[in-house]
Amino acid sequence: MGQSNAELRRRRSHNMHIKDKLAEAHRSGKPAFSFEFFPPKTAQGVQNLYDRMDRMHDLGPSFIDVTWGAGGSQSDLTCEMVNVAQTVYGFETCMHLTCTDMEREKVDGALNAAYKAGCTNILALRGDPPRDKEKWQAVEGGFRYALDLVKYIKEQYGDHFDIGVAGYPEGCDDEQDSDVLMDHLKQKVDAGGTFIVTQMFYDVDNFLNWVDKCRANGINVPIVPGIMPIQTHAAFLRRAKWSNCHIPQHWIDALEPIKNDDAAVREVGKGLVAEMCRRIMEHGVMALHFYTMNLAQSTKMVLEELGLISREGTPTKKPLPWRQSLGLSRREEDVRPVFWKNRHKSYVARTQDWDEFPNGRWGDSRSPAFGELDAYGIGLKGTNEQNVKLWGKPEALRDIADTFVRFLKNDLKSLPWSEAPVTDEAQPIISDLIDLNRRGLLTITSQPSVNGVESSHPVHGWGPSGGYVYQKAYLELLISPSLLTELIERIEQTQTMTFYAVNKAGDLRTNAPSDGPNAVTWGVFPGKEIVQPTIVETISFLAWKDEAFRLGTDWANCHPAGSPSRQLIEGIMNDWYLINIVDNDFHSTRGIFGLFNGLQVENLDGPLERIKPMINGHAPKPIAELNGMHKKTDEKVFAEVLN
Repeated sequence: MGQSNAELRRRRSHNMHIKDKLAEAHRSGKPAFSFEFFPPKTAQGVQNLYDRMDRMHDLGPSFIDVTWGAGGSQSDLTCEMVNVAQTVYGFETCMHLTCTDMEREKVDGALNAAYKAGCTNILALRGDPPRDKEKWQAVEGGFRYALDLVKYIKEQYGDHFDIGVAGYPEGCDDEQDSDVLMDHLKQKVDAGGTFIVTQMFYDVDNFLNWVDKCRANGINVPIVPGIMPIQTHAAFLRRAKWSNCHIPQHWIDALEPIKNDDAAVREVGKGLVAEMCRRIMEHGVMALHFYTMNLAQSTKMVLEELGLISREGTPTKKPLPWRQSLGLSRREEDVRPVFWKNRHKSYVARTQDWDEFPNGRWGDSRSPAFGELDAYGIGLKGTNEQNVKLWGKPEALRDIADTFVRFLKNDLKSLPWSEAPVTDEAQPIISDLIDLNRRGLLTITSQPSVNGVESSHPVHGWGPSGGYVYQKAYLELLISPSLLTELIERIEQTQTMTFYAVNKAGDLRTNAPSDGPNAVTWGVFPGKEIVQPTIVETISFLAWKDEAFRLGTDWANCHPAGSPSRQLIEGIMNDWYLINIVDNDFHSTRGIFGLFNGLQVENLDGPLERIKPMINGHAPKPIAELNGMHKKTDEKVFAEVLN
């Protein structure tokens, strides 16, 4: 059954339909491009694809689509991938839905899953026959034609879903009559189809003639050509044969002599496909849909050749400093704690059961409950063997410090607390971060101060054009308990800095004036209230504390019990403090780092129990209660805030 009319009306204002993105591309003259992915057959293949999708997000596709397995055999995985792409990775996602082996109940289930994922786009297809059947036939109680599926979706969901339909410029397996196919296409559009995605082709002249015929027949919805990049010569021929598409002779002449050189085939193929795309865009079709075959390189090469992305990749213009989730109820979310800056997927997972998400401020509308770590699988990814190979077998603090330095130098692509490499945002402070880590002060998250750069800035910019964005300097690190008192005293002597420090046991220390939020990123835009999308506050920091120490403990457990590496990492997790510091003077560029002058851990090469912190060559004072400083436990803070 479809959703209630009231519910659909409530959601509709937040939908982003593909037809609207295509209309904007046509209006602006800036081509839109999109990617297709299919469900892999193995669990490892699924994870590898998610990692690739995550990287390809930064190329800036207008949308992606996820295919429906032949015969519906992988339908559950399709629904899962749509949910993950939409909710976790922030893609505008289009779900394929076929009639093949699909009773009405299965169709209802798939549409409901798409709705709950926040997906608002469906590509309605008849689908191929299952492999064990030569001819296509409808199942009992199912749909015979894509036209029937379009009508049903429209009947059940009204305008909630944007409905795409398939176009066949060169005919399809069981119908080669172009006039009949054109009539079928017109019927699907008249029934509610709002955009057309075509079968792959290489004959651009035939495609452009077909587009003109569509327009002459009153089919005026956007047409998105299906582009198949060239990976290898054998795959090129196989896919062309599979789709019965005509290969122009000059393509054959260009590729045949180099068919055994895969690198040369990709390079020449890139040029051929790019030239075809240019012809398409010159004809006024401002959209390109790439059949990626779950691979990135060949598609990326074509986009680079067309100048639609730079050689380094062009990140999507960011509406906010962090990647938005497009899951159900989350489109209006515009405030997040800074602590999950490098673990976006974890934050989405731990808040997936919230009924409402912060909008405009971090206030009482939020749920007070972050998901439990075990319930959401938030721990360290990868096998023990993989993680030991990645981060080595540290036996002294210097080994760990060197691992952090390698990460900051981009010699490592991840740390237990960071899922992705260091970004260009860190460059103004990278030397300071490296210096801290070399002294045994292990940095987890940071951001430099930003004083009113344009919202179009290639590194720090976000939000609508014509605005200005700001940041307070922020630093989060793991620190030896014997250094904590001295550092806190130094912070207390400033007038601009606030901090939270907590250990694994929940001993919380802070000089924050309240448990409420402190905005560390904000933007000023024409005709809008000031937007404050990134904050520091008590409850979320304590939730992050649990996760941060859990990740370190998981890292320790990658090593055998009793091993020097395990004992070293466990010792840090059990005894050290996680501290975050905000310099509330956003004009100050390096004030935070001045706090650490002379602070270091002596004897970095010794075992953990022999490591002694030094301050300008002298042993520091022991940890003590500081005047005017709050000291609470996790439980006390939660009780105060929630009551």
